[in-house]
Amino acid sequence: MKKIEVAIVDYGLGNLFSVKNACTYVGMHATVTASRKEILSSDGVILPGVGAFGDAIAALHRLNLIDTLREVVDSQHFLMGICLGMQLLMSESYEFGRHEGLGIIKGSVIKFDNPISTSGILKVPQVGWNRVFKKKVDDSLTGCQNLDGDVWFNSPLRGLDDGEFMYFVHSFFTIPNDSSIIKSTSKYGNIEFCSSFSSKNIFATQFHPERSGLKGLQIYRNIAVLILAASGDKNISNVKIK
Repeated sequence: MKKIEVAIVDYGLGNLFSVKNACTYVGMHATVTASRKEILSSDGVILPGVGAFGDAIAALHRLNLIDTLREVVDSQHFLMGICLGMQLLMSESYEFGRHEGLGIIKGSVIKFDNPISTSGILKVPQVGWNRVFKKKVDDSLTGCQNLDGDVWFNSPLRGLDDGEFMYFVHSFFTIPNDSSIIKSTSKYGNIEFCSSFSSKNIFATQFHPERSGLKGLQIYRNIAVLILAASGDKNISNVKIK
């Protein structure tokens, strides 16, 4: 059976080892690295991140990883962005000024603007558990759902319940220009935002699956299965939650 090699991009920001532990738990071999060679030779790449967008982009430039990550997308290898990593995939961010992103996904990153609940204005950042809901799609759309209309069917969210709780830590969120790539939405007070999206070989979450218990680990298991399926390996017996 093919061993799944995953590169976790190390640019100095993010809970790298929590992500590595989640990958290991479901049977993937993960390497924390800033090496272009290791990143491009892996079966999948994970871009995590917690911190400021501008600092992160500067670090990626300093490590010469901007073009490397774009090459991953062109290679059709799986690329996952988590939290800040999701935001870095976008065209631009307005965190402490305007910063150019990787431009892999067209769209912007903006801050929560006074989210309000029935009890008043909510604190920013959002820190804690929140629900993740399936994005409603036009019935005429095809290729993104099964016959039962499950938009998560061919994504790493497959098998999760609509409204599942996931763990969030963020002040900003993404707005993809193409809303059809959005896989899930969440609400923080009166603000509904994109909590995950999927486009071709790219998947990204605003929440932290590695900090979201067994349901979060199920996302990593699904990623392993998708990587194996893309490689033509149908034997997934060793990719399982223990």
